[in-house]
Amino acid sequence: MTRRKYVVGNWKMNGLKSALGEARSIFAAADAHPGVDVALCPPFTLIGAMAATAPGKAVGGQDCHSAASGAFTGSVAAPMLADAGASLVIVGHSERREGFGERDADIRAKAQAALAAGLSVILCVGEPQGVRESGGAIAYVLAQVEGSVPDSFDPQRFAIAYEPIWAIGTGLVPTVADVAAMHGAIRGALRERFGDAAESIRILYGGSVNGDNAAELLGAGDVDGALVGGASLTAAKFVPIIAAAAGL
Repeated sequence: MTRRKYVVGNWKMNGLKSALGEARSIFAAADAHPGVDVALCPPFTLIGAMAATAPGKAVGGQDCHSAASGAFTGSVAAPMLADAGASLVIVGHSERREGFGERDADIRAKAQAALAAGLSVILCVGEPQGVRESGGAIAYVLAQVEGSVPDSFDPQRFAIAYEPIWAIGTGLVPTVADVAAMHGAIRGALRERFGDAAESIRILYGGSVNGDNAAELLGAGDVDGALVGGASLTAAKFVPIIAAAAGL
């Protein structure tokens, strides 16, 4: 089946109101590529303003709590994201897994909460460099998929992002063959678990994606788009990635 390409920018802990002009430029340029779904996930502080300045565009959060409300100082619930204008959320990013000790069960609960709040979900998986070098990358990532992905969801509202931890922000990029092998393994695991519904789940690649390598990476087997970090902060760097996706 043909799945629409999906290119998502994760701004991480970057961006003040002065950056909203870049978001407008990105979304305006994306309109020239209607065959590609484009989303931006700014810091929590910009979600409402970005959604207001780019009505109808896909704006998302970078994380959410598994509870809908409660005494969780500093946390943001999925219904709050939706209320602010978000339509999607990233969960399980390696920077949450590694830096905040989030486990597969935590990420599964967050994904379930987001789906219940009406948000689409991008769930991240990926291996550290030592696991890649030892030859255990596929087994490691498939264990994350098994432990993190909920048992029931609308596949049209769910994507998985494969981000090898060692490639995030380092400039290091796995070979296209390695990316295709991992995405194929993830697709196979999803088919075993969800049957035909797995064909609608988009699998994105993330990790040092830029305008120069996007076409090659996005052209690999079972790669349905990209989750982009630093290169998504400006239209000059992000729009070429969107254009590369459109050309496939």
